[in-house]
Amino acid sequence: MILIPDVKNKAIAVFGLGVSGLATCEALVASGAHVFTWDENPKARAKTANTDYRAEHPKQWPWKELAATVVSPGVPLTHPKPHPIVRKSQIEKIPVIGDAELFARAVNALAERERPRIVAVTGTNGKSTTTALIGHILRDAGEEVHVGGNIGEAVLSLPAPEARATYVLELSSFQLDLTFSLRANAAVFLNLSPDHLDRHGSTANYLAVKKRIFFNQTAKDLAVVGVDDEYGEAVCTEQIARELAQVIPVSARGALGRGAYALDGKLFYNFEGKTVLAGDIADARGLRGSHNHQNVAAALAVCAQFGVSPALVVQSAKRFGALPHRMEEIARIGKTLFINDSKATNAAAAARALGAFENIYWIAGGRAKEGGVASLRSAMDRVARVYLIGESAEALEEQLRGAAPCALCGDLETALGRAAADASASDAAAPVVLFSPACASYDQFANFEERGEAFRRLVGELTETNGAAA
Repeated sequence: MILIPDVKNKAIAVFGLGVSGLATCEALVASGAHVFTWDENPKARAKTANTDYRAEHPKQWPWKELAATVVSPGVPLTHPKPHPIVRKSQIEKIPVIGDAELFARAVNALAERERPRIVAVTGTNGKSTTTALIGHILRDAGEEVHVGGNIGEAVLSLPAPEARATYVLELSSFQLDLTFSLRANAAVFLNLSPDHLDRHGSTANYLAVKKRIFFNQTAKDLAVVGVDDEYGEAVCTEQIARELAQVIPVSARGALGRGAYALDGKLFYNFEGKTVLAGDIADARGLRGSHNHQNVAAALAVCAQFGVSPALVVQSAKRFGALPHRMEEIARIGKTLFINDSKATNAAAAARALGAFENIYWIAGGRAKEGGVASLRSAMDRVARVYLIGESAEALEEQLRGAAPCALCGDLETALGRAAADASASDAAAPVVLFSPACASYDQFANFEERGEAFRRLVGELTETNGAAA
């Protein structure tokens, strides 16, 4: 647990009692704060019974005494309109912050020689994999590493900061929107495509929030920027012009005069004026696809800065297993490979999975994001058939009409059954049933994890029926 400075005997409100909210309450109470809490979900409120932060309605909070309001990352700050708790805090001139800001304050209170290293990772897609990969490589190099934030443990549940430790944090735009004083020794901006526009209002606002990952960096720090999309290119140019942190571009689409990049499954770097081959990552099964090769290039840039040899980065990347629900191999039944990519909640993420395989029997659908899947028509040359589920199925079929044959399946079980049968009966030597929804899950599932677990369970039932190995 991480203790928070300068909160002893102060009144702090915590709104949202999920995993990170409860961790925040525990940290604040342990730090001597008087904590006032609420959650709109009765089950979440029930978890505070018999604690020092038992939930009570915000009407009962001592608003005139509150030093800060800590809100869950999912609480709207501006769009479509501020949440009533946010608006009330603004009226009372109470700072609205998140748990990552409290973590930053705990680190900033330390003397420079006592500071741990902080790696912060963001991007529309790939941030969880890159965060986990950096942690994996640094552990292989013998470092003491703590991974958390938007992946794994809540940031305030991690061990107390120590000078010899490295914290690798995944930070979503929602978290960055609530973070002001974090200084990342290495900040990674992977990519950006329009997403979460209902929360941020526009792509410009979304980008502005993502760029906060570079706030507070100094000349001693590192800014790693993916340049495989127009937003990343602009961010890289901007960071170089700022002349603050050292900037290293990374790519999986072309050679760079300076930076780290992957071409045809080979990883290269040029940090000091000479291009060097780090190694071959084409057979890293947990990191399939060019997008993951860019993630490896980003990890190389960070880890090399911390003294890890490029050869070890490559070796470690080959041992890295895909994260759950992210292009995850579930089973092979006969000749058919089953891939769980439930984390692909937008078209840009699904495009990466579609680009990594051939002879695809693609299961997609759910609650569509802006633009749906129209941008994926050009990827349909790899797709034998599309199986559509969820509330947006008919709209997605219209967007894909003429590009690939589509079947309206309604639910995941029906789609999987049809896709598996069609793949098995096909002439393809190695067909792939790919579950990469390109949509949010909220029409039929609570979240992408629940959706992915449902796919895993259904494939498990197929393996039992067919006697195949998972």
